[in-house]
Amino acid sequence: MDKLWAPWRQTYVTQLIGKTKKCVFCRIIKERKDKKNFIFMRTKYSFAVLNIYPYNNGHVLVMPFRHVDDLDKLQEKELVDLMNLMTACKKLLQKVLGPKGYNIGINLGRVAGAGFPGHVHIHIVPRWPGDVNFMPVTADIKVISQSLRTLYERLLRVQKKKV
Repeated sequence: MDKLWAPWRQTYVTQLIGKTKKCVFCRIIKERKDKKNFIFMRTKYSFAVLNIYPYNNGHVLVMPFRHVDDLDKLQEKELVDLMNLMTACKKLLQKVLGPKGYNIGINLGRVAGAGFPGHVHIHIVPRWPGDVNFMPVTADIKVISQSLRTLYERLLRVQKKKV
């Protein structure tokens, strides 16, 4: 099978990519509806959000509040804050999910794979042995084993315990 019927992706295809002229990340920052948008951490200059179209369970995006398209456009204090938040998110994911590894990356520009090239962001993707099983290999389908809402609630619960 090379196709999986997934009508929920229609929102992504039509609204986020096709019709949205404004930055989706700037929109969710301004809304201040963190639970609705799965924003689970905010710092002075940055925030962390669950990727609603994850590559793997626990896929997080970490980004500055300021809309810039490259790291070199950030002020030093913003860059330090962004890296500290990325580290804090990785530690939180380790406590909550216990992955055995991570893919952490930044795609700069559309040709490099950035789905939203105007607002720089860091991907944190937890990894486990066997998470690339027969489904992606034989069926080109990725199975995500936990709902975003459940993961969001767990992240908030563990984050509040450490405060």
